[in-house]
Amino acid sequence: MRQWQNEPRSLTLCVGPEKSNTTPSHTGSLDSIIFHSKEVLLSGTCVIGLQWGDEAKGKLVDLLAPRFDCVIRYQGGANAGHTVVHGDEVYKLHHIPSGILHADVQNFITPGVVINPTTMLQEIDGLAPRGINVADNLKISDRAHLVMPWHMIEDATINAVSVKGESIGTTNRGIGPCYRDKVGRTHAIRMVDLIEGSRDERIATVAEQKTVLLRQLGASDEELASIAPEKMVPLAASWAERLAPMIADTTDLILDAAEAKQMLLFEGAQGALLDIDHGTYPFVTSSNSSGVGVCAGAGVPPKWIDHVLGVCKAYSTRVGGGPFPTELADETGEKIRKLGNEFGTTTGRPRRCGWFDAVAVRYTARLSGVSRLALMMMDVLAHFEELKVCVAYELDGKEIHHLPSHADQLRRCKPILETIPGWNTPVDHARTMSDFPPGALAYVKRIEELVGVPVGILSVGPDRAQTIFTAEAAAMGLD
Repeated sequence: MRQWQNEPRSLTLCVGPEKSNTTPSHTGSLDSIIFHSKEVLLSGTCVIGLQWGDEAKGKLVDLLAPRFDCVIRYQGGANAGHTVVHGDEVYKLHHIPSGILHADVQNFITPGVVINPTTMLQEIDGLAPRGINVADNLKISDRAHLVMPWHMIEDATINAVSVKGESIGTTNRGIGPCYRDKVGRTHAIRMVDLIEGSRDERIATVAEQKTVLLRQLGASDEELASIAPEKMVPLAASWAERLAPMIADTTDLILDAAEAKQMLLFEGAQGALLDIDHGTYPFVTSSNSSGVGVCAGAGVPPKWIDHVLGVCKAYSTRVGGGPFPTELADETGEKIRKLGNEFGTTTGRPRRCGWFDAVAVRYTARLSGVSRLALMMMDVLAHFEELKVCVAYELDGKEIHHLPSHADQLRRCKPILETIPGWNTPVDHARTMSDFPPGALAYVKRIEELVGVPVGILSVGPDRAQTIFTAEAAAMGLD
């Protein structure tokens, strides 16, 4: 594992052969990147999804991780899924940060994350046969809250009641109920509780109280029996036995790393449009999944965050219920789904697909303070004669350029679409910007204009080599 030093680290880079000037080159893959002669000191960089999740953030974190000292997961739970192609291996990560695939990178799960210990241990055990010993470079916050078995029962029971006939879209993994108990405090269980002497009494007391509450909500006798104190107490003890060596005060460790000028990479889960405060409420997740959640979830003040990389697909997808203005419930939407293999990493549910929504992405890019965009899945759009981009909404006969705060208003929005000629030429072979056909470059330029943020990274496939860093990436030290 990398030893932390007190002296600052810097990244020096160039694309291809080292260059003596500081003019940004037009790009190459990350494996060929080092800094130009001008040194850039990177403290913190955030990778944030700008849509409804599933934007391929995990691929970017895996790609960037070797250039950082720490990878930090700061919100969400096992409802998030990151698919990472690393060499010839495909990894599906839920709890564990994508940096875990790099032995010399320290990984952290911080207080903003809610953890299902059983799921986490299954993930750890699944990685072990593949040569990844998670305990070597993962620390879990003692302040992180636990998703308990009763949370999943509560989630499924409540989700059975639709909102105006439409499911709220939960994965039934207990995330919402866990965050609810976190705020309510009375029934919350934290990682630190697992290693305290009062653990058994605490677990038994909450289990008894949850049994009473869930019976009133309509939980079955079988479900209630599964969370009886005599089952919960030994289960919690088994969690503690295995997880105790990884439990630590991550807030203190990360602040030490920041003050030592170590490079921190913050890994977001879900997408900004699912943010509990700023997303398409109530069809959202239970945490701050936009850029505004980084500091609170990780325990790091804003001064240690230098850059925000906003990740979005070249089109739009959404899983579960809720309004989706550009959704294509037709052959075009099905074509995008098949070409992009748009099925949820965590749930396997088919994703709803539609055209790129520049109104929504501009909103989340501004909200999250995005420095540069990463435009993913460009290869999918290579199979269309023409493309469309949503440039505004029509709401009750009026043209608007903002994202309505009420779900019913957003549901009534009709997308105002701009047609852009497709390039109808495969781009999965592209390794530099010069490999792109003019139509693809025109599409990228239009996205930049509409969102108001330059594109720094383009992805044309799942492989690491299918990632192109544009000249605009220089501003983030990734030229």
